[in-house]
Amino acid sequence: MRAARCDRYGSPDVVTVRDVPDPIPGPGEVLVEIRAAAVNFPDVLTVADKYQVSVPTPFTPGSEFAGVVRSVGADVRSVAPGDAVMGSAMTGAFAELICVPAGVLSPKPDGLDWASAAAFRVTYTTAYHALVTFGGMRADDWVVVLGAAGGVGTAAIDVASRLGARVIACASSEERLAAVSTLGADAGVSYDSEDLKTRIKEIAGGGAQVVIDPVGGAYAEPALRALAPGGTFVTVGYATGKIPRIPLNLVLLKDLTIRGVELRTLAQRHPDAPARAQQVLAALVSEGMTPLVSQVFGLDDVARALTSLNDRTAVGKVVIALDGAC
Repeated sequence: MRAARCDRYGSPDVVTVRDVPDPIPGPGEVLVEIRAAAVNFPDVLTVADKYQVSVPTPFTPGSEFAGVVRSVGADVRSVAPGDAVMGSAMTGAFAELICVPAGVLSPKPDGLDWASAAAFRVTYTTAYHALVTFGGMRADDWVVVLGAAGGVGTAAIDVASRLGARVIACASSEERLAAVSTLGADAGVSYDSEDLKTRIKEIAGGGAQVVIDPVGGAYAEPALRALAPGGTFVTVGYATGKIPRIPLNLVLLKDLTIRGVELRTLAQRHPDAPARAQQVLAALVSEGMTPLVSQVFGLDDVARALTSLNDRTAVGKVVIALDGAC
């Protein structure tokens, strides 16, 4: 099979495409023929060896995919050859084939094409858990979404607005805000040209109830300061590459809560949460919810796709299409 490979850590251009042996499913595993794979910012960090978990080289990057089951290992009963599925793994998705445990797969919703299915699971699951499982969001809450034009940001706007919250989308420019204007946000703030804390408080009538932050860096503290008393700040990631340092007296004075979303261990800590998320998200997909996919690349252009996220020029989701599937 053909696969993108990272033989040494570095910038996206270290990733090359070549032939490697086909994987063979063992007991409990499933071999999936990939139709599309989504590019996420953690893929960029993994290639650079800057992610929370280091992956030894050489490896195939890519963590989110959709495709057709080609074969199954012993004892697999949940899927069968020919099933359309979507799934996620730490690595391995930027390839023609991937071998994964059966438990990481779920059926591809009828309402999503291959590109949308590949782009759906990680960002929309992250967004739901950030908003609801950890953020405690309720209908009519004011929700601030930083990095609004990114994958998690667009998903968070989409989910929050569909669940009845009032959303303030925050991005680095008016152009990026305009690109996500159809997702349901009630207001927008360009944090490179406007005072983030002041504008959020003005829009939300004194303060927001929830902040979703996949960006980190200099934007975290002013967004935290814009929370109303009793509000919740949810840290999702650090697209700026800088982990913020929060003055804890702000938390004390306003009775704030700070929580973090870590999908790899979520099921262990919150066993009932994944099923609840899947149920709600499936219902929203049946009502027409679909990811914002802005760019589709071929497998040979994986390095360019990773660069679009690394340079923060991408809007919504970026997808790798296999064999013209998208």
